[in-house]
Amino acid sequence: MIISKTENQAEVTTIGELSEQLLLAVKMQNPVEDLLDKLSSFHKPEMDLQLSNDERKKAFWINVYNAYFQIFRKSQNLQKPEIYRGKHITIAGEKLSLDDVEHGILRRFRYKYSLGYLPNIFTPSLIRRWAVNTLDYRIHFALNCGAVSCPPIAFYSAERIEQQLELATVSFIEGDSEIKEKQKEVHVTSLFSWFRNDFGGTQGVKRIISKHLDKDLTDYKLVYKDYSWEEQLDNYDEEKFNTNVS
Repeated sequence: MIISKTENQAEVTTIGELSEQLLLAVKMQNPVEDLLDKLSSFHKPEMDLQLSNDERKKAFWINVYNAYFQIFRKSQNLQKPEIYRGKHITIAGEKLSLDDVEHGILRRFRYKYSLGYLPNIFTPSLIRRWAVNTLDYRIHFALNCGAVSCPPIAFYSAERIEQQLELATVSFIEGDSEIKEKQKEVHVTSLFSWFRNDFGGTQGVKRIISKHLDKDLTDYKLVYKDYSWEEQLDNYDEEKFNTNVS
């Protein structure tokens, strides 16, 4: 990867802006080394001050996750499980993994394989310090791990995070869910199963899907669809990405 500094990168002053510029640079296939250096050397006290609420935390860490996954696969050719477990992200001098970002920070230190029901009691104090105060299930429709069944990548900002996450959730549920009237079944993404308690359990899943599909699914059976792990990098939602960037 070619190393250079762009005018936009030189003007970045906040850590939130750094995450936004990083994701945009990855999308545009521009150099990212200067941005990675800035994220690595950011001062922790200033980071704590700037990421002072959940809106800022969610926007920052979603952008970081989506940008770094693309970097790891395309520039470093990292594979599963190392791409998730390896501590290859450096933020404010601290080494983190994608799992740290997703399950430690954005999911508020939930144990990865507990369907969302159990906390990870071994979570380091730094991850607890940086974690969101309240788990927002909509982050599952914003994080992209390079698979066909993943939600597309969009651009998130603290000022518009509520609107953006709601739009991502509605778009994904409407596009990925299928109601089988004759069988009284609703076929939905496996994300609802893997992180069941993040959504409030089975009944919570039904309430969320009913809300976004505008249909009472109380008496319907949930069928979790097979997740396609076929790789699909650079899967950007161009409409939402361009709207959010502007």
